Amino acid sequence: MNVDFWHQKWEKIEIGFHQSKPNLLLVANFNKLKLAEGSRVFLPLCGKTLDIGWLLSNGYHVVGAELSGLAIEQLFDELGLVPDITECGELILYRADKVDIFVGDIFDLSSELIGAVDAIYDRAALVALPEDMRKRYAKHLLEITDSAEQLLITFEYDQSLINGPPFSINSEEVNQHYNAAYNLLLIESKSVEGGLKGVCAATEHIWLLTN
Repeated sequence: MNVDFWHQKWEKIEIGFHQSKPNLLLVANFNKLKLAEGSRVFLPLCGKTLDIGWLLSNGYHVVGAELSGLAIEQLFDELGLVPDITECGELILYRADKVDIFVGDIFDLSSELIGAVDAIYDRAALVALPEDMRKRYAKHLLEITDSAEQLLITFEYDQSLINGPPFSINSEEVNQHYNAAYNLLLIESKSVEGGLKGVCAATEHIWLLTN
């Protein structure tokens, strides 16, 4: 993971990947995970996504991992929460009511630190990583969450036309990463309005990964 790349994105406020409202695919499909109120949902590489506020407002607990401390400071400020901040080995834990966010390298996060997870919502992690890191990430995610069920969002487009992130990930690759651990169902696909970064046509997919 290019740590400096992501820190510079946040410091320069180059956060076009940050959406101004909760993800519509999340809102329309999260109930398919059939979680009880109070379930704990893990968001890898969460940034300050408004999806966290949506999950909290719907009665879920959120645990996240994010590289940028600046993003998480902004997240808690926008949520109107004052976190307790503690060191956890190589990571820093920001904790408030029903929210636990680990700041640092996600590969330093262990199952012991993260605790029990009922589901994963991956909107911005797999697609943010270059191809040579995605296999390692997927394996690590399964290990630290005990293969918790997932909602996974991916993009598919002509990678030769534009550099990621987000990177293009097709169904074959999703199967390579997760077919051994889950039953995979492509729930919905929709065209990215205006094209990806306004440059090329792209399709956004949402997957349901169940045990």
